[in-house]
Amino acid sequence: MNAFKLPRQKKQRGISLFIVIIFVMLSMLLALWASRTSLFNELIVGNDADYQRAFEAAQAILQDAELDIRGENADGSFCIPSSSDGNICRRTTPEKIPLEAQEVGILLADLADSNKIPDTSPKCKNGICIKRSDRPAIKDKQDFWNNSDSTKGITLAQMTGVHADNTTPVGARYGQFTGAAIGDDDNPASAILRDRSAANQGAWYWIEILPYDESSKNSGVLVNDTSTGTGTNAINPKKILALNLTPNIVYRITAIAYGRKPNTMVVLQQTYARQKLKD
Repeated sequence: MNAFKLPRQKKQRGISLFIVIIFVMLSMLLALWASRTSLFNELIVGNDADYQRAFEAAQAILQDAELDIRGENADGSFCIPSSSDGNICRRTTPEKIPLEAQEVGILLADLADSNKIPDTSPKCKNGICIKRSDRPAIKDKQDFWNNSDSTKGITLAQMTGVHADNTTPVGARYGQFTGAAIGDDDNPASAILRDRSAANQGAWYWIEILPYDESSKNSGVLVNDTSTGTGTNAINPKKILALNLTPNIVYRITAIAYGRKPNTMVVLQQTYARQKLKD
């Protein structure tokens, strides 16, 4: 009688297990790549959104500086001083926007006086400045917002700070001199423009007074008719647009707005000429 023999079992090599592990690892890598890509895109979108908010705030404070120069409210009406806030319309502020030629010289002399403002400090008070230019004592950097080293010139920290002698602010905030509404903590007009918690938060502006020579009053800046006169393409003096500046100065406005993220900052500059309208 033959004994019953069990069939020999084949040795298992575990190849399927290795294949499953490889697929699992590939799936994990794919999921990790997708999550990191999503996070990267979210960072890009967030940074761009923060920059756009800061850009809008910088544009708004540029307009606020124009209103400060013209002495107007946000709706274009004449600025009416407030009994509760002496800053509005610069009612109690020594530094005022000059309205006459003699006021320009007095203002510039006061800002340039080294006995009132040290030569190593910004020649600005309450957002009104003399033209930035190098001085013997210090380099008055045009791009001060890029400088953090006081040994190399005027710094951003100085421009957003106060003068050591009398704590007078160097720059100006949104609505500080125009009374523009900034809302409250629950309903701010703009979270950036309302933020005054620190010097490196919110938005600032500075107005440089750039006087022109009196002879420029007789100059023209735009020719709109060459059809009359003598010679080829002769210019008719009566068709030249006069500057009509009173006083004879141009303003350069620099505005800075900080975003809600630490490294977001927008800087805008514009030159503004306030022309006198003829009756």
